[in-house]
Amino acid sequence: MKQILTSVLDQWKSGVDAHDPERVAALFTEDAIFQGLHPYGVGRATVSEYYDSQPLGMAAQYRILETRQLADDLLLGYLTVDFTFTDRPALTVNLSVLLRHIGDDWLIAHYQVSKL
Repeated sequence: MKQILTSVLDQWKSGVDAHDPERVAALFTEDAIFQGLHPYGVGRATVSEYYDSQPLGMAAQYRILETRQLADDLLLGYLTVDFTFTDRPALTVNLSVLLRHIGDDWLIAHYQVSKL
């Protein structure tokens, strides 16, 4: 369970760190509910637009706090993420993700950030 979550989140981190919004968006389902620090949206285009608007040099460092397998094809992850920037202090958030097994892939179907 944790290995699956780590695999997806490592790919997400790699795309975020490389400022590659299309690569990040490809990790989400077509109908993913996405709530970053802006109003929510649905779908990969929303995810891509969100990460494209992030500053160059932003990087993510995550730590998994909890995982739950809700069904054979659903995993819940709760984590903390430190987003670092080149020109301002780091931002620490909590992140909940729901991963769905579709075909051979685990994709993010729900993503919700909250600031503490």
